[in-house]
Amino acid sequence: MVMTFEDRLRDRSRWTIGDNCSVVKVLDLLNTKTAFLAIRECFYGTTRFEDFVERIGASAPAVSRALRQLESAGVITRVPYREPGQRARDEYRLTEAGEDLLPVLLSIVQWGDTHLQENGPPFTFRDEAGRPLAVRVTPADGEPPISADDIEIHYNGGRG
Repeated sequence: MVMTFEDRLRDRSRWTIGDNCSVVKVLDLLNTKTAFLAIRECFYGTTRFEDFVERIGASAPAVSRALRQLESAGVITRVPYREPGQRARDEYRLTEAGEDLLPVLLSIVQWGDTHLQENGPPFTFRDEAGRPLAVRVTPADGEPPISADDIEIHYNGGRG
């Protein structure tokens, strides 16, 4: 099961995408386990620094670096809060770009549940009606899911 290329891209020895590849850019951003787990924790409702440190199980400096990296990329934003009698602090919240990582997170969970969990998945993600969720590749118009064999890669004229 493989994707195909449009005619001008079929001779793969004549072109390379290099660092302009979106996969490379995402991996550069989410290049540590801590960074990816910070995204997971944001979706799970974690907002405060000390809670990230505890729930991720990484050192405070590692969590701090990951949160700064995600903030500089526009994936999370800081929102000030103040508890009575305490100094002002920041909570971390997903931006729209961060929220767009939901299918990425769920795809990884779904793959891990299928291929790495010997005793079944630890969680089931369901919609408000109680239906289990599944991530699938579909055409933009919402037609039924497709496989890699159904995908053709096209060149976009160097945009990027």
